[in-house]
Amino acid sequence: MSERSHAVSEVADRRARPARLLRQGAGFTAVGGLQLLLDWGVMIALSAAGLPLPAANVAGRAAGACLGFWANRRLTFDGGGRHPLPQLMRFLVLWSILTTLSTLSLDVIADHGGLSGAWLLKPLIEAVLAAISFFSCRHWVYR
Repeated sequence: MSERSHAVSEVADRRARPARLLRQGAGFTAVGGLQLLLDWGVMIALSAAGLPLPAANVAGRAAGACLGFWANRRLTFDGGGRHPLPQLMRFLVLWSILTTLSTLSLDVIADHGGLSGAWLLKPLIEAVLAAISFFSCRHWVYR
């Protein structure tokens, strides 16, 4: 590749980055919304049935993670061309950390505001964690 065509390619890549970031952000938000509904529904159903909140939260996040790993890999970050095992291992590390933070947060909220308080605040907790997750997925998990 000549120097001129390499320079043109770099300029085109720099111009495409904001559009790619917006597309990935929109895809991640759409997938995340579905994940949240699944996660939240499972957590509420299980904890209402008597399962302790920490276990119900882990089960809900696991259900959401199954959907999220596949959908974000295929649709959001275009990771389908790479071998999935390294991506899955990185995803599980990230998921474990974020699930621990989510579960500890909900447990503290439930101690002070009851189970219904935890149910109501879960989407807020997950929204904060989603920001961490997006950049971690974009730059580490699905690379």
